[in-house]
Amino acid sequence: MQQTKNASLRLENGAVFRGKSFGYDRSVAGEVVFNTAMTGYPESLTDPSYSGQILVFTYPLIGNYGVPADEIKQRISTFYESEKIHVRGVVVSDYSFEYSHWNAVKSLADWLKEQGIAGIYGVDTREITSLLREEGSMKGAIQLEGEDEIAFEDPNLVNQVDVVSCKEIITYGTGAKKVVMVDCGVKHNIIRCLLRRDVTLIRVPWDYDFNTLEYDGLFISNGPGNPDLCGAAVEHLRQALNGDKPIFGICMGNQLLSKAGGAKVYKLKYGHRGHNQPVRLVGTNRCFVTSQNHGFAVDSNTLGNDWEPMFVNMNDGTNEGIRHKFKPFFSAQFHPEAASGPTDTEFLFDEFVQLIK
Repeated sequence: MQQTKNASLRLENGAVFRGKSFGYDRSVAGEVVFNTAMTGYPESLTDPSYSGQILVFTYPLIGNYGVPADEIKQRISTFYESEKIHVRGVVVSDYSFEYSHWNAVKSLADWLKEQGIAGIYGVDTREITSLLREEGSMKGAIQLEGEDEIAFEDPNLVNQVDVVSCKEIITYGTGAKKVVMVDCGVKHNIIRCLLRRDVTLIRVPWDYDFNTLEYDGLFISNGPGNPDLCGAAVEHLRQALNGDKPIFGICMGNQLLSKAGGAKVYKLKYGHRGHNQPVRLVGTNRCFVTSQNHGFAVDSNTLGNDWEPMFVNMNDGTNEGIRHKFKPFFSAQFHPEAASGPTDTEFLFDEFVQLIK
C-alpha cells in the first residue's frame, strides 16, 4: 500500500479539491490550466511553455506507462522536450502506481520527486476543467496538509521566456543552410525537425541581437507566458523584417512575429492545450488536426496591411498563424513538430527550409 499525504488544490475563486500527494511533498502556487491530450505526459511536463503553471490533465488515468530515461546526446534530450520538468505542479484524477512500457525506466511519481515537482491525485479533474472553462484560467495552489497556506502567484507578471531561454549561444549540426533560432523556450523536437533537414542551427537567447550574425534563415521558437514582456525580441525582429531572409515562427514565435509586424496580442480565456485542435489554411478547405499549448493569441484585426492570417482555429475562430503578403515570413500558433500529438503539419518545416536560398 502506497503511503501518501493529504493535499488539496485551491483556486482563487475559493474552490477547494481535496486529494493525495503523489509527487514531491511540497506546496506550490501558479496558474492552473488544463490539457485535453490522452497521451504524452512526459513531453508535456518537459515543455518549457508550461513554465509557472499547474497542469491539470483531463484524461483520467495518468502514469500507467511510466517515463523514459533522462538521456541527453549532443545537448538534445532523446525522449523529452527539454532537460527538466517545467510545470510547477501536476493534477490528475487517477494516478497509476503501477506502470508498464518498453521504454520506461521509472514511475511518474519517482520522476516528480527527483525533480521537486508537486503532484496531486484523487480529485475531480472534470469539475476543475469545467470551472476553468467557465471562469478562465486562474491562480491556484497545491497545498500540502499541515503546511502554512501559501499565497497565490500570477506567473504572467514575470517574463517566463527569460526564465527558460538558453543563456549562451549553442550550435547544432553541420548542415548546408545556417538557421538562427531565437530560443524563447524551445521544445527539443523542433531542434530535431530542423536538424533532419540539413541545417546548421544556431540557438541564441531570446533577447540576443541576432542581426549581428550571418545566417540564411531565422526561426522564432515557442515559449511560455506573456509575449508583451518580450520587447527586446520584438525590436530585433522588426529590424529583421527590413530584410528578405526567410522567417518562421511557432507558438510564441507567431505572437512575437505578429507584434513585430504591428499587431496586438491578448490573453485567451483558458487557452488551447491538447492534441485535437482543428485549424484551417485560410483561403482553402484544407484542415489539419494540431497539437497546441498557448494561453495568448494574436488579434488578426490588428495585422498590418502587409500581413494576413495564414491559419484559423475552427473551434473559436482565433488566429493560428500569419504570413507576409510579399516576403518569405510566416508563422504557426500550433506545434507542427507535435511531440506529442499529430504530425499533420510537419510539412511547414519543409516549406521553411525550401525558402532558404
